[in-house]
Parts: sequence; structure tokens; C-alpha cells
Amino acid sequence: MNNILKNLKIVKDKIGKNIKNIYLVHQVHSNKLVFLDKNSNLKKKIKADAIITCQKKLPIAVLTADCVPVLLYDNEKKIIAVIHAGWKGAYKGIIKNVINFMLKKGSNPKNIIGAIGPSITQKNYDVKVDFKKKFIKKHKKNKIFFKNKNKLIYFDLPNYVKTQLKSQKINRIDMIKIDTYDKKNNFFSARRSLKSNLNDYGRNISIIMIN
Repeated sequence: MNNILKNLKIVKDKIGKNIKNIYLVHQVHSNKLVFLDKNSNLKKKIKADAIITCQKKLPIAVLTADCVPVLLYDNEKKIIAVIHAGWKGAYKGIIKNVINFMLKKGSNPKNIIGAIGPSITQKNYDVKVDFKKKFIKKHKKNKIFFKNKNKLIYFDLPNYVKTQLKSQKINRIDMIKIDTYDKKNNFFSARRSLKSNLNDYGRNISIIMIN
């Protein structure tokens, strides 16, 4: 716990001297989001997997350890969002829900810039047959995100997420192609830790704020 608090202080200092808190949600692999306005209770931790705000000097963040962190910014409407997109949340439509909410707030897709952060890549993400069937049952085109190798099935989560952004007409997307599973990259990885029979693992933080 001390290490977590120490790391969060480092992050706050990097953002700015006057930053007191970083707003995080209690992530549950859902398609739920929270919108923070000037009346929101920032001390209350809500069960959700995405945060949206127009508030200045309020850093919003998600924690990941193989799942895909997504940052969104509308420069015209000055609205930001951060998404924790694990396979469950992505499958359930969290990205579409967030973008639809931004559109209701007046955003235009052409003004939204997306960033996809480090996550597990396809070469290290082996899945079961039922997992693949679930995605293809939802949409036949999803088969492009699966690859068979050495009698195993591998899933391309970051590109699945990218395609969902594109399907919502978000075309300006920066994608950081760093594999969290690969130890040399120095990121926390749930899958790597579990395969090493470790009881727990650290989390990577992805933050966005309007200055």
C-alpha cells in the first residue's frame, strides 16, 4: 500500500503542483461510465469502467494490467474520457457508450482524438474456443481478431478496441504498440504474474486532464 501511495504521489507531482487527487473508479469490467461535473462527489468511488468530464484541473484515470486503456479528447467541446477496456467491457460496448455520451454533450466524432495505451498483444493472449465462439456469434467479422498457432487460439484485443473506435467514426487514433506481457517492456501484467504463480500484480495508470 505504501508503494501505491508513493507512486500516486509521483504521478500527481508529474501532472502539476496543485493536483490533490486523481479520480479513479471501482473497475468491474462493465460497460458503465460516470460523468463528473462541478456538483459531483469526487470522494465517492463508483463502480464503472469509464470516466468523462469537462472539468479543468481534474485528472481522471484508469488502472490496467493487460487490458486496454483508452483516452479520448474533444478539443472543440473541451471534454475528455478515459476507458478501461478489458475484453468484457469492450465486448459489452463500453466504447460505444462513452462516445454516444460525448455526442449527447455536443461532440462531433471528427473532433475527437483517441489514444490507445500499452496492453497485452495478440502473440501473448491465448484464449479458449468458447471465447472465440462468443465473439464470432456477436459478429462474424470478429474472426479477423483471432489467429491459430501451435494448436492455440490468440486474440487481438488492442485492434479489436481500435476497430470499435473506428466504427464510431473516430479516425484520429494514436496507438502505443507496447506489449504489457513482455517483461522487458517494464509494465505490470496480470497474465504474466498469474502464469508465474504470483498472488497479485501491480497496475499501470493512464491519465488525462484538461489544463
